[in-house]
Amino acid sequence: MTLAPRFLINFWAGYRVARFVRNLKALGRGAAAQQKTFAALMAQYPRTEFGREHGLTEKTSYAQFRESVPPRTYAHFEPLVQRMAAGEAGVLLPERCLFFVETANTTSDKPKLLPVPEGMLQHYRRGLHDALFLYAARVRHTGVFLGRHLHTGASTALIEQNGAYRTSLDGILTLSLSPWAEANLHSPPAVVAHLPEGAEKNQATAQCMIGRDVTLIAGTPAAVYAVSLAAREVASSGKRRMTSLQAMWPNLECFLHSGAPLGLYSEIMRGTLGPTVNFHEVYAAAEGIIAAQDDAHPVALRLLADAGLFFEFLPLRHFHEDTLANAGALCLPLEKIETGIDYVLLLTTPAGLCRYVPGDIVRFLSVDPPRLQFVGRTQLHLNAFGERVTERELLESLLVVCHHNNWQAVNFHVAPYHHRVAAGQTISSHEWWLELRTHSMKTPTANVIGPELDAELSRRNSDYAAKRANQSLDLPAVRLVMPGVFEQWAQGQSKISSASKMPSCRSDRLIADQLAQFSRFHQIVPASFDSTDPSATMPTRLPPDRIG
Repeated sequence: MTLAPRFLINFWAGYRVARFVRNLKALGRGAAAQQKTFAALMAQYPRTEFGREHGLTEKTSYAQFRESVPPRTYAHFEPLVQRMAAGEAGVLLPERCLFFVETANTTSDKPKLLPVPEGMLQHYRRGLHDALFLYAARVRHTGVFLGRHLHTGASTALIEQNGAYRTSLDGILTLSLSPWAEANLHSPPAVVAHLPEGAEKNQATAQCMIGRDVTLIAGTPAAVYAVSLAAREVASSGKRRMTSLQAMWPNLECFLHSGAPLGLYSEIMRGTLGPTVNFHEVYAAAEGIIAAQDDAHPVALRLLADAGLFFEFLPLRHFHEDTLANAGALCLPLEKIETGIDYVLLLTTPAGLCRYVPGDIVRFLSVDPPRLQFVGRTQLHLNAFGERVTERELLESLLVVCHHNNWQAVNFHVAPYHHRVAAGQTISSHEWWLELRTHSMKTPTANVIGPELDAELSRRNSDYAAKRANQSLDLPAVRLVMPGVFEQWAQGQSKISSASKMPSCRSDRLIADQLAQFSRFHQIVPASFDSTDPSATMPTRLPPDRIG
């Protein structure tokens, strides 16, 4: 139960949501809001080293901005951020920055460090309440504000260094909460939230939330599932077994998921949470809160055009990391985007990041209002053979095949694969490493899964279909692994006991070779595979279709 009287919360939330919906309708495509955001961001640059180097002033137009600032990845900003973390002011921001956020390092060996000034905290706060207001507008009531919001995930503790503080995205989101939200909504308490992600934290979270009125649970599907297992264990006693979280928290109505597509967790989360819990997706990252679901259809998220971020979009066909600095003129503002085209996302933020490329690929399903879906990441775009397959296409193909056969996938990874069939002759294909849940009615076999995956992917991706038609690619090679192989990989990579951080695909064999090492019957470790070398081959001794 919240600290404030329920009738006051209902009145306050109802008024705020109604006003939000009116503003949302007036926002339309969001071009005017983006112009206002652009002007506000330009105002801070004249007092920074970055702004002076690029000639940015309060009167800089968007046309001038496009000419003077090239798109850049984190590699350019990293030394500037390190100087800021050491205490230097006036680099990307006029003032010294005291807070920094570490990314989840899904696509790199180490977390990226990003500055979080007060303007960025305001953005997170605005993005969070916009996401919740969108949910309330969807369900047409404000009951979600009448109970506790349970946040799962990484430690929210602050680590002090050189007079500044760094933390996870979960920690930064906690810092951005208003005093009212922190006192009335946010859970678990700090003593539990500061624990590192893992079994101890899950157990402590479950213990401290027994008997509390929880209306919302938030986090990645993997993190929420782990907490749900601990909560059901804590709440069960004797013959009384908790079959879902709604049995423990009767007013639980919203599962706010972010950080990863629901994908493989959809069916298991429905059974875990309860039959009437609504799923609400938010596209959030350390770089900012990008979009949130605004209607009952889960595939499209409403872009938050007036929450403090300035968006640009580079058509994926023009993206090449080695020539990215020359692609500034090809980037489009929000008002010029079209549906059905894959774009690389660019952000200019209150953190001082300017035309920053976080590596996300998005596709718009509508432009007025702007609704998009996350389709993959540039570094994990499967393109070893020119097939240009996105993570989303792989995931959706797998889900269709599993649904057709009444299977449930636990995890998967796709890599390029060369098989030598004769002297000087090789066959190229995709290699799927796949773990399915046991006890399905229909026994899965690789010779069934491979052709079905091939057909689904051909239907979704014309480039892949063309490669298959001209025999540049062979049928997928499917490696069914025994339970636990992906978790072994995750623990070896320090992914906090969750394989949900595994990239769905790579254009090299880095992860595929690592997975092979956990396979009991795989007797040799494949040599490194260079996707740029067409003569590279795999060893002739291969794992069987079912690997233990």
